[in-house]
Amino acid sequence: VQLVESGGGLVQAGGSLRLSCTASGVTFEDYSIGWFRQTPGMSREFVAAIKSRGGATNYADSMKGQFTISRDNAKNTVYLQMNTLKPEDTAVYFCAADGLSRGSVWSYEYDDWGQGTQVTVSS
Repeated sequence: VQLVESGGGLVQAGGSLRLSCTASGVTFEDYSIGWFRQTPGMSREFVAAIKSRGGATNYADSMKGQFTISRDNAKNTVYLQMNTLKPEDTAVYFCAADGLSRGSVWSYEYDDWGQGTQVTVSS
């Protein structure tokens, strides 16, 4: 699976961004997609995941209500809408694909990863 993230950038605290993760090379609707984020020196942190058919979602507790994950299978794309951003949301955001569609919080259960997109929130 080839994954490409986009939509990152610089935003002021309180602002919003929508990240996109576009997949190619697979039957997209068979895969769950997860979003993770990483800051220098830290391990990747689970943000949200969305399963394949049916689109059940899973969020990190600290991000419920702030982030929303969705998917458009016709466009082979998963979105992460991020609202009320805070400086501590600054990170590189990665999307990842899981062919077993587990919607897992664990990064090791994802097989393929994008290159990441930088999100910087200024105070």
